[in-house]
Amino acid sequence: MRAPRRIAVYGPESTGKTRLVEKLATHFGAPLVAEYARERWDQQGALGLEDMLPIAKEQWRREDEAVARIAGKCHLLSDIVEAGQGGPVVECHLIGDIPSAHPPLVICDTEALTTMLWSDLLYGTCPDEVRRGAEARCKNYALYLLLDIDTPFAPDPQRCFPDPADREKCRRIWRGALERHQLPFVDIRGDWAAREAAAIAAVTRTLSS
Repeated sequence: MRAPRRIAVYGPESTGKTRLVEKLATHFGAPLVAEYARERWDQQGALGLEDMLPIAKEQWRREDEAVARIAGKCHLLSDIVEAGQGGPVVECHLIGDIPSAHPPLVICDTEALTTMLWSDLLYGTCPDEVRRGAEARCKNYALYLLLDIDTPFAPDPQRCFPDPADREKCRRIWRGALERHQLPFVDIRGDWAAREAAAIAAVTRTLSS
């Protein structure tokens, strides 16, 4: 049985990532792994370099837990199908608690490279364990959805770069990381409806490949 596919919603701040992951999770009936860094900020206030490794480890733990949970449920369904019908093992994902015959899928509101990029950008360095983890884990994703900066900047205490030139710099940094690592990605741009439609189409293509 094929392992659950991880979809990373990825890009600079204030590009609609959280809104998009919620839409994708609902559309595909897939588990959503939220961004832990935002949760940690809300709990303790501003973050520093010392927070990067705990953030990375907890984000990775939650993501791996979601993948293991859905994989376990799919294995259980496969065992039932094999024992009851004598047919081939099927692949599945979950819509709520109801399994269906589609590849398993996990939607991620951030991923390993993002923690590394923010650490380098904000603090000029990155903990070695975070960097090693990012280099290894970035290959886990079946697809990156790279959100463009063609959206109005929404002010937020957790956001750093409202200036258009800074936003363009971040866009180049985030895209460059994907290109250097030769990772599969599609550009997502336009208004909210266009972003949602393009993302759904891209994920659908990935699931069918």
